Amino acid sequence: MPKPRPTSVDVRARVGLVLEDFLADYTGVLGRVGEELSDLDAPLQAAVLSGGKRLRPLFAYWGARAAGAPDDESLVRAAASLELLHAFALIHDDVMDDSDLRRGRPSAHRALAAAHRAGGRHGDADRYGTATAILLGDLLLVLSEQMLTSSGAGARARDVFASMRLELMAGQYLDIAAPTRGGVSLDRALRIAQYKSGKYTVEAPLHLGAAVAGAPVAVVDAYTAFALPIGEAFQLRDDLLGVFGDSAVTGKPSGEDLREGKQTALIALTRSNASAAGTELLESQLGTPDVDVDALRGVIVDSGACDLVERMIEERCAHALAVLDAAPLTREGRDALRELASAAVDRVA
Repeated sequence: MPKPRPTSVDVRARVGLVLEDFLADYTGVLGRVGEELSDLDAPLQAAVLSGGKRLRPLFAYWGARAAGAPDDESLVRAAASLELLHAFALIHDDVMDDSDLRRGRPSAHRALAAAHRAGGRHGDADRYGTATAILLGDLLLVLSEQMLTSSGAGARARDVFASMRLELMAGQYLDIAAPTRGGVSLDRALRIAQYKSGKYTVEAPLHLGAAVAGAPVAVVDAYTAFALPIGEAFQLRDDLLGVFGDSAVTGKPSGEDLREGKQTALIALTRSNASAAGTELLESQLGTPDVDVDALRGVIVDSGACDLVERMIEERCAHALAVLDAAPLTREGRDALRELASAAVDRVA
């Protein structure tokens, strides 16, 4: 009887099991350093194992399979290492944005501060929470590389991983620097989106998969042509959810991007198309702690920016799928990547 074809759901579950085993090994190692490190067990598990779409491991896995790589546990392990990198990025992002929630639960620094208070410990609980979350993120960054190395991935894959980390850090800086420099153009906002999220969510994982598979340049180039528009569409959807998303679904406070003053493509388009009164309200309210979220949402909708962003998402998806259809990939892999593209863009969280 033929072996059932693996699906994205199956791979997602396998990634979770590999991560669980890997973390169990390393919490034991940390525990031997000092019993105090058991304080990190729960937040470490929560950061990695408490949900998430696993998009980056799935793009890496199917990037390899679509290029002809066999399905084996070393590939799943290499792909799973990207989830550790993602967990690092989320923890540090929440510290930088002073976010209260992540995936419907207290963000790592908030949870650690709460544990400090509950334990009746000495010192400033919030400072402890922030400092420990930074260290927890650093630990996950280190573990992500160790997990990739332990998968047996070669030098080419490790080079992709190194570039991915560098671009992620650079993109994150672009994101936090943008609000300090006033309004940004649409082109600038899209560049921030590309480096902060798009490349590291889609392109780099596909390139990692291609490296594991030993794929030729033609496949790598096709992945780039497919990934960049899908990565942009992913972030454009994120921009909409950051303003209009339901917090019960997204797991983050509603309108958070407006409070943080994020200079997204949605905001750039609003600034270009809003009325004089709308522009004045945008400039006076965006990025303030007591921002009138409903009023700014009204300005954004009235400017037509939402419709423009939806059109941009559609155009990018159509282009990416046309590239995918012509790419020199396995049929199974192409179908899986089409499914993943839809999961990345057509989402509510």
